[in-house]
Formats: sequence, structure tokens, C-alpha cells
Amino acid sequence: MSFRPLHDRVVVRRLDAEEKSAGGIIIPDTAREKPMEGEIVAAGPGARNEAGALVPLDVKAGDRVLFGKWSGTEVKLNGEDLLIMKESDIMGIVEATASKKKAA
Repeated sequence: MSFRPLHDRVVVRRLDAEEKSAGGIIIPDTAREKPMEGEIVAAGPGARNEAGALVPLDVKAGDRVLFGKWSGTEVKLNGEDLLIMKESDIMGIVEATASKKKAA
């Protein structure tokens, strides 16, 4: 089964939460906060403006994004837990710095 979001909605896969704190303490699953960073899996074509013209989204599949803690609707597609949210719920795109790009 494939899924294509409509209008200005996107499908996001949450990235795994950190298992250790900055001090090296291992955090159990029950105490971990849900990560607010994810990867765009699929994006809709865009929303229509008042004139009826299609306004494309600023994000695309593969982008790493930050979103609000309570953003989106949790769904299970093909056995995978995903989020469906509007593009406006996304706070920004996480871009790799030059030093990280060289290391990759």
C-alpha cells in the first residue's frame, strides 16, 4: 500500500530519541520524551492560494525537520508509526553543516 498526502500535508517519520543524557546517564524507554525531529517521507502537492493557484511546499521527501511536541496525527502505515501534519506545523528544516558534509 502506498500513501500520498493531500494539499499541504506531509508524512513524517520520527527520528530515534537519544538513549543517553548529556552526562552519560542511560534513559529508559518510559522516561524518554518523544523526539521533535523527523524525516519527511512524503509531501502533498501544496495548498491553493486565494486566487486558486497551487503554492508548492517548501519541504520535500528526505528533508530533516523540527516540529512541535504535540504536532500532527499519529498513524500506522505498513506497520510503521508515522505522523501526518500540515506544513505549517513544521518549525524548520535541519541542514547539515559544511564540516558534517565533509565527514559523510
